[in-house]
Amino acid sequence: MSLATDLYKHLPLWAQHSAVSTYGAYWRWLRFAPPYGTYVREYLQRESFSPLEWHRWQQAKVTELLRVATTRVPYYRNTWSPTQRKAALAGDLRSLPLLPKEPTRAEPESFLSDGVRSWPRFTYHTSGSTGTPVRTIWKIPEIRNSLALREARSARWASVSFRMPRATFSGRMAEPDPLSRGPFYRYNAAERQVYFSPFHLRPDTARFYVDALRKHGIQWMTGYAVSYYLLAQLILDQKLQVPKLRAIVTTSEKLTSDMRDIMERAWRTRVFEEYSTVESALFASECQRGRLHLSPDAGVVEILRPDGTPCDPGEPGEVVTTSLIRNYQVFIRYRLGDVAAWDAEPCPCGLAMPVIKEVVGRVEDVVVGPDGRLMVRFHGIFADQPYIREGQIIQEAIDHIRVKVVPAAGFGQADIDDVVRRIQQRLTSSVRVSVEEVQSIPRNKSGKFQAVINRVPGRNAQVESAVSQ
Repeated sequence: MSLATDLYKHLPLWAQHSAVSTYGAYWRWLRFAPPYGTYVREYLQRESFSPLEWHRWQQAKVTELLRVATTRVPYYRNTWSPTQRKAALAGDLRSLPLLPKEPTRAEPESFLSDGVRSWPRFTYHTSGSTGTPVRTIWKIPEIRNSLALREARSARWASVSFRMPRATFSGRMAEPDPLSRGPFYRYNAAERQVYFSPFHLRPDTARFYVDALRKHGIQWMTGYAVSYYLLAQLILDQKLQVPKLRAIVTTSEKLTSDMRDIMERAWRTRVFEEYSTVESALFASECQRGRLHLSPDAGVVEILRPDGTPCDPGEPGEVVTTSLIRNYQVFIRYRLGDVAAWDAEPCPCGLAMPVIKEVVGRVEDVVVGPDGRLMVRFHGIFADQPYIREGQIIQEAIDHIRVKVVPAAGFGQADIDDVVRRIQQRLTSSVRVSVEEVQSIPRNKSGKFQAVINRVPGRNAQVESAVSQ
């Protein structure tokens, strides 16, 4: 637990709101200052590209990126063979080896370009949906570029904007008290944003979440798909009246047809799906016709068979991507661990951007608290854990969480205590936490392991039924 997090936990409620707003003002500058507006305009202009224009634009970017990787990025400079370096300098992306996550996790700084000024920079961690968080390192222009893409291709396609009041379900510990009686959010006045706590969602708290939307004039919502789905179920069950919203844009988990139906009935608005990664390795968003378009200016995406050959439309395969947004920490032919399939049918919206038919996975089991709260993205407890290589959460009973960890050198009792503290902060100290050190965690056929497993009989049946469709 960081010093800032520990201090925030002990602040009175009014001071927590103030702290969130102060951070929000800084975050607004970090994301929206120039050249953010220029990036937005450029993304909007490229939407009219023809397939040939997209091909030429993307190939020029790839050629430059591969030149940088060959000459300035230590990992590629040291691991690519002479033949592979020659192919890279020729702009031949598909002759290069695939990049697994392990090197990016173990040596994130070896992927940094030594031709880019090293300060200031910012570090973010992936959620570790495969159980292996990756430390991503960003420059300020890349942060603004990434949000500009979301504004142009996600928010505006849903007829909203990051300039409008919004609510967010994310992994932020907005309400640090697991026994809190509310409010279960904190308000970022600088951006007119409500940060919802995903860790306090249960039948007796649902109305407080809805009341917060009304109180702060929220116009749209974004964040964890499963959290909005779980809240939608409670809204329908309790017949709660919700304020009028413009849209919901879901992230982080697969949005199934059943989830979408329940959410749209409860919230009385359109739900749009977004598929992206913390690394900004790719970006896909849903147009007004309900199709999931990949943005070619975000990355080169391949969907491959186990033998490395491209999948046919409709054929599920491994997602491999080369990020074009970031030129500081360079990921080339990066294996996300996700499975997806191309759509053979062009979209009637007229955009010449590839369409993904389906993204398979990225939906987890939901952890159930002793008081009935439902929590998703629980594997976030492994963020900022440098001595844990991989981790898996197993809920054996309502009051028992078992944690498997693959330790790195330096792992000790302090790390075990931190895992226990993080879990009990979310579930209360009444939950027993046992931590087991293991050599490895079994993978499925696609090379992933389930980061969160719920073995509580019957308590999770509704969620399991919906997200498995």
